[in-house]
Amino acid sequence: MSTVLENPPPKFDEYRYQQDFFGGEPPLSEGIGYLVVLGFGALFSIFTTLVVLADKVFAGNASITSEHFNTAGRMVKTGLTASVIVSQWTWAATLLQSSNVAWQYGVSGPFWYASGATIQVLLFGVLAISLKKVAPSAHTMCEIVNARWGKTAHITFLFFAFCANIIVTSMLLLGGAATVEALTGVDYRLASFLIPWGVILYTSAGGLKATFIASYLHTVIIFAVLITMITMVYIKVYSSNQIYAFLEQTVSYSQEECEAIFSDEEGVTFFEKGKYACGPVNGNNGGSYLTMLSGDGLMFGIINIVGNFGTVFVDQSYWQSAIAARPSSAAKGYLLGGICWFAIPFSLATSLGLTSTALMLPISASEAGSGLVPPAVATDLMGNAGAALILVMLFMAIVSTGSAESIAVSSLIAYDVYRQYFNPDATGKQILLVSRVVIVGFGLFMGCFAIVLNEIGLNLGWVYLFMGVVIGSAVIPLWNMMTWSKASGKGAVIAAWSGLVLAVIGWLSGAQAQSGKISVATLGTNEVMLSGNLIAILSSGLIHYVYSKFIDPQDFDFAELDKNITLVEHDMSGLGAEQQDPVELRRAERWITRRGYILTILLIVVWPLLSIPAGVFTESYFAFWVLVAIAWGFGAAITITLLPLMESSEEILEVLSGMWNYITCRSGNAKELTKEEGEVEEEDGSVVA
Repeated sequence: MSTVLENPPPKFDEYRYQQDFFGGEPPLSEGIGYLVVLGFGALFSIFTTLVVLADKVFAGNASITSEHFNTAGRMVKTGLTASVIVSQWTWAATLLQSSNVAWQYGVSGPFWYASGATIQVLLFGVLAISLKKVAPSAHTMCEIVNARWGKTAHITFLFFAFCANIIVTSMLLLGGAATVEALTGVDYRLASFLIPWGVILYTSAGGLKATFIASYLHTVIIFAVLITMITMVYIKVYSSNQIYAFLEQTVSYSQEECEAIFSDEEGVTFFEKGKYACGPVNGNNGGSYLTMLSGDGLMFGIINIVGNFGTVFVDQSYWQSAIAARPSSAAKGYLLGGICWFAIPFSLATSLGLTSTALMLPISASEAGSGLVPPAVATDLMGNAGAALILVMLFMAIVSTGSAESIAVSSLIAYDVYRQYFNPDATGKQILLVSRVVIVGFGLFMGCFAIVLNEIGLNLGWVYLFMGVVIGSAVIPLWNMMTWSKASGKGAVIAAWSGLVLAVIGWLSGAQAQSGKISVATLGTNEVMLSGNLIAILSSGLIHYVYSKFIDPQDFDFAELDKNITLVEHDMSGLGAEQQDPVELRRAERWITRRGYILTILLIVVWPLLSIPAGVFTESYFAFWVLVAIAWGFGAAITITLLPLMESSEEILEVLSGMWNYITCRSGNAKELTKEEGEVEEEDGSVVA
């Protein structure tokens, strides 16, 4: 190659002649892979089980009943609710796919990933407080469906709920196992089986409460790694001005210069447009990575918004978190959780994702599609320690969401299948046994299912785009069930099934029209997936509205809903008069409704519109953009780490004092000890006096 590079990329000499970053070789050893997958799984299982046991023994909390196992006592506070939402919503895709879209589209990728998946959590806060108002005794969303609309609707939405759980868990294992294999060499089939075991152990032992405790720890570790990466990129190693200059340099190269950069020792190029980050970006304003005016970025954002409504509104794990939260915390917990979660894809991808293109690391499109952008940049910045940190972060994301999905499926089968159709008089012990058996069975089933999907040729990105086609049609009927008295049960059933059928037809037809054939590849394009996602959610919403408004209008009294839901055991925790104060519930509903809608409009309308006049970002505009990402990341990390500890300080003190009293051969916890000492002082008072 005769082209002379006057201004080579910053890492040109270090990675010269490399066709891909990892060269087909995992950066970490198999031993580290097994240590993380098995070691962390065992560690969290032991730790969370001991914490639940300590809470029971030393704080004097009751034994685990079936109600407590599946609802965590319905008294979870705001901070822990928020951390659990962050944990549940942080998938492998959150960490990997967000940096991939930054590598593809530039600054618009992280923004659309974050905003397009935050608004669902914010809006679900409205349903969370509605649930506390009209169905506080519920264990699952399908119980509410059955109580309002009857058996046919119950079976229909049970199908969609299981689809949501299976799709989400599939994405966790597909993305997780593939990345564990890429980083450590551990066979993905083995990883698919081993990853669920850490989840199975502590979830089956401690139920929802153990899941919440583990989720808090996972979230803290994820944010610790996030802060480390932001600091390395924009504070310790580079600055926003340097990254800006490098990004400008990346898009300045001509085709000939890109071919010269990506060539072997003999000067033969292996560069192909789209295979590496080099030269102008197609579809972006000015061909720049530094603009929100990106056609492909916007299309990804729309798919992201539509698809993620299904994985929040139809996923039992989010309803379960709402059920577990105390009424005063439900709305605030979802709002705070959504705001803090925004920082993970936005801040992480704004640092690692943009740095990958700025430094022009030899990351190929296939590596980026496999989720290797974060570990590649982390390895460049910190060596193998960086790759190990990303692996730990990824494992935290997998097991935290996996445990939530496991307990969600166990609740659906225990309450909506076993109790509803096989044993209506089931005791608490029977429900508890079924829940634990299902957790184990679901973990094993999903290991097999993930392997089958991989053998078919479906990867994380494909399933991520596809999820809205399958479950999107259930979203609006479920929203209407909780908020609209005229919503028809028959209309909901017709809308859900019709929306699914129409979405699949539109999806298949789109692939045939665009590519002339139907295959895994043609079905996975952005345009085809967008059509299927939109048809699913919009057609079902229209059908349900028309049927409920003009054909079968209802006049449902929401005050009657909770009367149709029965508790298995007489565990009234979280269901007392104080928690069910109608004035407080109305105030909480107004609070979340206003803020949820306002923040949604700000994130998907106002913010993008305000960034349009900027066109291609200036250096100072980009510096401000990075400052927002850094501040949001640090603020979210501090909030999500400290707030749960501050809110639960009294309970933590009870456990610690109980342990101390046990060690010093005294009895009781802090409260009991204080009471005893008070009584002694009273008796001695007259003597001293």
